[in-house]
Amino acid sequence: MKPMTSTLGRLAFGVCIFGVGVWGTLAIVLTGHDPDHLRLALATLFALSSLSALFCLGVERWRRRVLLAYLLPLAALFFWYQRIEPSNSRHWQADVAVLSYATIDGDKVTVHNIRNFKYRSETDYTPAYYDRQFDLSQLAGVDLVASYWMGPAIAHVFLSFAFADGEHLAISIETRKESNESYSTLKGFFRQYELYYVVADERDVIRLRTNYRRDPPEDVYLYSLSAPIENGRRLFLEYLHRMNSLKEHPEFYNTLTTNCTTSIWMSTRANPSHLPLSWKVFASGYVPEYLYEQGYLQNTQHPFSELMRDALINSRALQAGESIEFSRLIRATTP
Repeated sequence: MKPMTSTLGRLAFGVCIFGVGVWGTLAIVLTGHDPDHLRLALATLFALSSLSALFCLGVERWRRRVLLAYLLPLAALFFWYQRIEPSNSRHWQADVAVLSYATIDGDKVTVHNIRNFKYRSETDYTPAYYDRQFDLSQLAGVDLVASYWMGPAIAHVFLSFAFADGEHLAISIETRKESNESYSTLKGFFRQYELYYVVADERDVIRLRTNYRRDPPEDVYLYSLSAPIENGRRLFLEYLHRMNSLKEHPEFYNTLTTNCTTSIWMSTRANPSHLPLSWKVFASGYVPEYLYEQGYLQNTQHPFSELMRDALINSRALQAGESIEFSRLIRATTP
């Protein structure tokens, strides 16, 4: 029994060392602004030390000394990584340069810096922002927007809040990229991007995806959610509190744990009853179907395939163009 226990223990240690070695090597390569050659050299040294520790697990004479020695680079790695802090003071890309925030006075909330860019192409636009007051008692509904560009499993998902006067406020949880950055799913695991709430007019954040994204093009679906309106009000307030918190205390985006869908799910916990956590929350493309299965979409008496077909809004958005009736027109036949 003792040899078996010892073998299982070494196997468990080996899995841990391998996992930490891969994670640490990638963290050093992908994180920070040091010169490439320095990061590659440090990553190589850490990878070699991890491989040495892994190899010496099978050599009893060296095992203890090598594992103790491995704690030094491991401790240095974690100390360095924990000192990487998010910031609101960087050279941001123009589309995420301005933070939105809210002033809350009972049911009256004023949202500041609502984005409403005038686009000529995805990368050519005139920045514009406005402030607007909303009455929480007039919140009429919440819609879910899902945008697909690489198959059915991956989508960018965000919410749009509808008010009785016909106004809609879309809030999309995204990465805040610096001027020299592009998005990378892998880098998103390693504290490379700050978390950012795009608070925008639908003519901005939806029309950007339906009318101007071409590389790759995106298919955008709009679903009406079914839940007590009080849940929607609590969710809207939770979003506003998170926006205000990020303005004072920035946080990092994480591809797995703090992304567009997990952040929505965390915010829904403000309600007494909320959506149970599921693998479909992480496989974001299946979020609409999961909501349908849980009874959170309107018209669930119809098959989901039928709802999805009718929810595709690209053609209606193209026809609506820059119309001030954009929000109404894209919902013309949306269930």
